[in-house]
Amino acid sequence: MIRTNTKPAIAITVGDSNGVGPAVVLKSVQHPSVRRICAPVLVGPVDVFEYYSRRLGMALPSHPIVESSLLPSSQIHPGLLSAGSGRAAARAIEAGVELARAGVVSALVTAPISKHALHRGGVRFAGQTEMLQRLTGARDVAMVLVSRSLRVGLVTIHVPVKRIASLLSRKLLRGKIETIHQSLVRDWRIRKPRIAVLALNPHAGEAGDIGTEENRIITPVIRSLSQAMEISGPFPADAFFARSGPGSCDAVIAMYHDQGLIPLKMSAEGRAVNVSAGLPIVRTSPDHGTAFDIAGKGRASPDSMIEAIHLAVRIAKNRQAGLTGR
Repeated sequence: MIRTNTKPAIAITVGDSNGVGPAVVLKSVQHPSVRRICAPVLVGPVDVFEYYSRRLGMALPSHPIVESSLLPSSQIHPGLLSAGSGRAAARAIEAGVELARAGVVSALVTAPISKHALHRGGVRFAGQTEMLQRLTGARDVAMVLVSRSLRVGLVTIHVPVKRIASLLSRKLLRGKIETIHQSLVRDWRIRKPRIAVLALNPHAGEAGDIGTEENRIITPVIRSLSQAMEISGPFPADAFFARSGPGSCDAVIAMYHDQGLIPLKMSAEGRAVNVSAGLPIVRTSPDHGTAFDIAGKGRASPDSMIEAIHLAVRIAKNRQAGLTGR
């Protein structure tokens, strides 16, 4: 683990320059708890950090800034969708990945981006998770959202609801479960993780009357993995979250985005963190988006970003401990 002044160096990208990313980054790196545990390295156009420092009446942090691309202040327009801000956000992610892969930093924390701006800027990825998978060459990556009481891993991520059932397969489900299981062992140092798998359909398909995915796909995968790990399900999603306490398992596997993230974000109270399981580098991000409606107004809370930085440091230390056998 690379350290600066005995603290791990953590790369933090700017996010979309017209959203709340730059503000929550600047607020977070000046928080006492963040200064205590790591040495932040800001990644993004210097003009963007300077612009928001002036706008928010904050001193520009003394932390190093890696200039990933140029974006003059004349092109910064809080609250507006922009191809230029999308391209700049992508360049910052690329630069952050290079720093992490080179070992210059111990982890990467990414501020929120706009997928629409990313696509306008000519970057053809569904989101940051998919982009990070390509940049790092990872075989399989799973999005895991974390609160203080829950970990929820997703089988499908940013896809239309009408496509979820057609995308679900035994291969996809097995790969996501195995990736998340490995992350629980490697990143959280849980020796024997307990995993609960949700059904796709209401009432877990009612023995095939409401859907066949449970019988054809989900149950066979759970059975095939049950000899290698502690895994159970498929559980009806509504009943599981209503009846099962936070300590009933170490991770919940949800079939699609809103199925798992609505209960998680309700429990997180604005402090959830997104973790990319399966990457060769440590990557976390806050659980919220660009919030264009409040960008530049000083109202954005840094709570989720602060939690993302703390978790990135913790996972980096856990990985290092695993390598050294401690």
